[in-house]
Amino acid sequence: MVIIMLGAPGTGKGTVSGMLSNKLNIPQVSTGDIFRKHIKEQTELGKLAESYISKGKLVPDDVTVELVKNRLQDEDVQDGIILDGFPRTIKQAEALDEMLKNMDRKVSMTVNLTTPEDELVERVVNRRICPKCKAVYNLVLNPPEKENICNNCGHELVTRKDDNEETFKGRLNTYFEETKPLVNYYDKQNKLFSAVVSKSINKMGKDVTKDVLDYIKKNHID
Repeated sequence: MVIIMLGAPGTGKGTVSGMLSNKLNIPQVSTGDIFRKHIKEQTELGKLAESYISKGKLVPDDVTVELVKNRLQDEDVQDGIILDGFPRTIKQAEALDEMLKNMDRKVSMTVNLTTPEDELVERVVNRRICPKCKAVYNLVLNPPEKENICNNCGHELVTRKDDNEETFKGRLNTYFEETKPLVNYYDKQNKLFSAVVSKSINKMGKDVTKDVLDYIKKNHID
């Protein structure tokens, strides 16, 4: 099973991906995770990716695709994978289809999350991250039990540098320009499942996760 997660920053892709990963017992993999692993190990691809990231530039499609291709060959993802953050463009999506075809695999479904923009801004500026165990909290929706302290490991929480309104709106514009066309791409393939994540309709990550699992079971997706 190959599941792709789509959605603007702040929609909760990481949260839903994590829940699906636990329920389906398949790894959740983000491009950020892949980049960090290769950079840490100082592989040739990692060094190349780092040369762009260190300058604040986007890693080119061909480098990103090659990194993902390597990850798809690892033993732990042979029974399934949830891709969070890839593909980001039509070019990447086409490359993914081709590499999966060569592996006798295919995209099983694409989960597209949407949230009203005002809620997205509120979520992002109130987001806090644990630098140790990577747990994510929200001061409004999902606050830690102790102020600014991670529930899991007790480490002090931090705010990501780009979690401010001005930077976030720039990221949002980039998403709509480059990534949203993927919604149409997968819809045409009948592989799109869309869901609204919004406190205004009392539909949050756990509710959407249940809906996705029900959809998978009902449509016999594997």
